[in-house]
Amino acid sequence: MTCDRLVCANCAGPVNEGRCSVCRAHRERMHQESGPFSLASLPPAALAALLITLIAVALLARQAAV
Repeated sequence: MTCDRLVCANCAGPVNEGRCSVCRAHRERMHQESGPFSLASLPPAALAALLITLIAVALLARQAAV
C-alpha cells in the first residue's frame, strides 16, 4: 500500500505531502513497513502465483527424490 491516495483525517490534505505532524508520522510508518522484501507490497494475485510456484517446485522435488 502506498500513501499516494490517502487523505489525512487531521488536516484533510494528502498524506504524501506531509502537511501536518500526523501526516508525516503516518508517511514515515508506511515507508518503514514497506521494505524491499515486504510481502505486503505484493498484490494478492502475485502472492497466489508465488504460492502455486512454491507448491509446484516442492512436488517436483518430491517426485525427483523418489
